[in-house]
Amino acid sequence: MNPNLLSVVVGILLLFLGRKVFWFFVAVIGFLWGLQLASQLFSAESQILILAVAIAVGLLGALLAVFLQHLAVGFAGFLAGAHLFSAFSSLLQWQPGPFLFVFSLVGGVIGAILAVMLLDWALIVLSSLVGASLICQALPLQQALTLLCFVVLTVLGILIQSSFIRHPAPVS
Repeated sequence: MNPNLLSVVVGILLLFLGRKVFWFFVAVIGFLWGLQLASQLFSAESQILILAVAIAVGLLGALLAVFLQHLAVGFAGFLAGAHLFSAFSSLLQWQPGPFLFVFSLVGGVIGAILAVMLLDWALIVLSSLVGASLICQALPLQQALTLLCFVVLTVLGILIQSSFIRHPAPVS
C-alpha cells in the first residue's frame, strides 16, 4: 500500500473518530513518535529495526490505552505534543538543530498536561491536529496550501468530533 494513501486513511480516521477510537489514536501517535525517535537514534541501522521500534512504541501505547486510560491519555498527549512540534517546525521549514529534542520535550509536556486536564477535549483537539497533519503532509501541496489544508481539516475534525459528545438533558 502506498505510504501516502495509508497516511491519508489513518489521518481521516483520527480526524473524525480520534476520541471514539482512543486506543487507535494512542497507537498511531506512539508509532509516529517511535518512528521519528528510532530514525534519529538508528539512522545508520536497518530500516527493519526502525520499523520494529516504531511498532513496539505503538503497541505499548495501545496497551496503555486499554488498561491504564489516564496514564495512556498523558502518554498520548506527550507524544502528540512532541510530534506536533516536529510537524509544525517542518511545515514552517524551521530547523531547530540541536534543540529539536528540547523543544519536542516541551511540546510533549504541554500536550500531556492538556490531555490529562481536558480529557475529552484534549482527545478531540489532539486527534484532529494529528489527523490533519497526516493528511496534509501526504498531499503534494505548496506550503501555503498545506497550512490552509491543516487549519481547515483541524477545525472540521474538532467540529465533527465535538458533535458526538453527549450533552446532558436540560432539567425541567
